[in-house]
Amino acid sequence: MSVEENKSIVRRLLQEVVNRRNLKEIDEIVASDCVFHGSGRQEVIGTDIMKQMLTTFFDAFDNFHADIEDMIGEGDKVVVRFVESGKHQGEFEGIPPTGKEVIWLEMAIFRVVNNKIVEGWTLEDRLSLMQQMGVISLPEQDRG
Repeated sequence: MSVEENKSIVRRLLQEVVNRRNLKEIDEIVASDCVFHGSGRQEVIGTDIMKQMLTTFFDAFDNFHADIEDMIGEGDKVVVRFVESGKHQGEFEGIPPTGKEVIWLEMAIFRVVNNKIVEGWTLEDRLSLMQQMGVISLPEQDRG
């Protein structure tokens, strides 16, 4: 597969699966035994667990959306930087709904083999997300 074909598959993941909430598309573009390594979380293994994880976001954040900012490919890997957003309308990781609009950054590396994503590594700005939901506040910086 070419780098451009690999990038197209990652783009489908974000645009079709995430933005259009089309979980059936996962079976077309993600290997059934895929492994996703998340920042500070356990590995997500398999498409069924991935669907459950995404449903958690869909239920917690009304209008959950991912906007691609950058995408770079080399060999079988695609790196993507994207901005996620939504309105916190449902429980998320034990946090009751706040009704707040939130926006946070995520970066991911996906490995694509035979037209399917087989592995991924993600790093997202959870600190910013928790601050926006009012769960975490940072002390004021000394500006003097």
